Order: sequence, then structure tokens, then C-alpha cells
Amino acid sequence: MRYATVAGRFYSDNPEELRRQVERCFKSPIGPGEVPELKDGPRSIVGAVCPHAGFVYSGPVAAHVFNALAADGFPETFVIIGPNHTGMGSMVAVTTEDFSMPMGVVPVDKELAGKVVQGIISEDILAHRGEHSLEVQLPFIQYLSPNVKIVPISMGLQDFKTAREVGEIVGKAIEGKDVVVLASTDFSHYVPQDIAERVDKLAIDQILKMDAKGLFKVVNKENISMCGYGPVMAMLIAAQGQKSELLKYATSGDVQPMKEVVGYAGMVVRR
Repeated sequence: MRYATVAGRFYSDNPEELRRQVERCFKSPIGPGEVPELKDGPRSIVGAVCPHAGFVYSGPVAAHVFNALAADGFPETFVIIGPNHTGMGSMVAVTTEDFSMPMGVVPVDKELAGKVVQGIISEDILAHRGEHSLEVQLPFIQYLSPNVKIVPISMGLQDFKTAREVGEIVGKAIEGKDVVVLASTDFSHYVPQDIAERVDKLAIDQILKMDAKGLFKVVNKENISMCGYGPVMAMLIAAQGQKSELLKYATSGDVQPMKEVVGYAGMVVRR
């Protein structure tokens, strides 16, 4: 079992309070405005970009992503790719250990997880212990449905070659399956609001163009402190969608005044 790392810090460790916290994210002025119901939708969404900070800051932006997913219908499995902030474990790693969360256990799709363990992707729980980028997506998933499985992939290496290999492995593994590939990332870190908005737009524009290599180039050229551009590149390659859309962009400065902010974007990729 992989136990919750940031419960009680990034989000509540009390199940009932956590449910209320998720609801506040949906109802926030920065959020979609209301709590959605999970529908049996068209399942047009194949990929997503979602932030992973504390719920008070990034939760309302994340709520836009899960609001769109609720309307579209949930997949059988979420492949969640996030950056490795801790530096521990293998540089690209999946785990087959289920995630123990305040609202219950989130099971890993072990069959699909086994299929992605090849090439640069190894199985290593150490890369997931202490890592928050994938974990903070789970309360939103659990709030809307208790019946979804995940495949968690932690990326320490974020160069284009690595992202392309990860994307190709995942893309081949999910062929013919009902899957959403969710890339967990925040955008600019601790810069003034105007700078965050300017450079984050450059990165978002590349995602809207579905241009993984373009994203890599602009992040490096502009020195954008986007922590999960590797997972986003891998998602764009794996999901093989036709169009991307920006649902919401905001910063921590939109929640409360601060001189240096962190940027958050909620995006989806459709067939």
C-alpha cells in the first residue's frame, strides 16, 4: 500500500472535511461554480493538464478539469503522469501499490501498469513515496467516483527524448482501452504575476497547438519554471488527441495577494 503523503497539508486528512473541501473548489469564484454530477457522457476527453498545489490555491483550477471530465464521463482508468519532486527512486517509475487515501483506497490497474513497465519505465515504489503531484488528483476522482483505477507514473527526467519514449510506451499500452492520460503540473513558480501570466501563456499556446517539442523548446528558451512539462509532453504524445482547450488559468495571487505567485492551468485534450 502506498499511503497518503500530503493529507493534512495540501488537503484535509478528514474524509468528510475533504469532501467539503472538494466541493468548495468546485463552487469557488475561480472554479466552475457548481458541483458536477458524473454523467454517462460521450467520452471525448483523452488527456488533461491539471495542477497539484494545495487545494486552497490550485483546487479551483483543478475543479475545472474534473468538471469537464464529469460531463464527459469517467474512463475506466486514469494514467496519471507527474513530476518527481523528491529525486528519489528510478527516474521514470510506475508503482503497482494501491493508494490509501482519506476517502478510501484507490486501486492501481495492475494489468495496464504491467504493460507500461518497459524501456525507460521501471517499477519502483520509492519514486512515489513522498511525492505529491499524483496524489493530489485522487480526492477529486474519488469524490466523483469510487470505481476508477489509476496507473501512476513518476517522471524525474523531463527531456524531450524521455517524454517521447514515455508517451509512446503509454500510447501503445492504452490502445483500445478507455483511458484518460492526466498530466500533473504547475506552471511558473514564485515570479511576479505579470511575468507568470506572460510566460505561462507561451507554454499554454504550445499545448493548445498539441506541439510537445514546441513546449520543450519554449520552456527552455524562456526558462519557465514549469515543474511538469515532461509529463505534459508525454501526455500529448500518448493521448493522440485532435484538439486541446484551455478551461482555466489562474495563479496563487488570484486567491490571495502575494508578490510572487505560482501559475495553474486546467486543460483537456479531446479525440
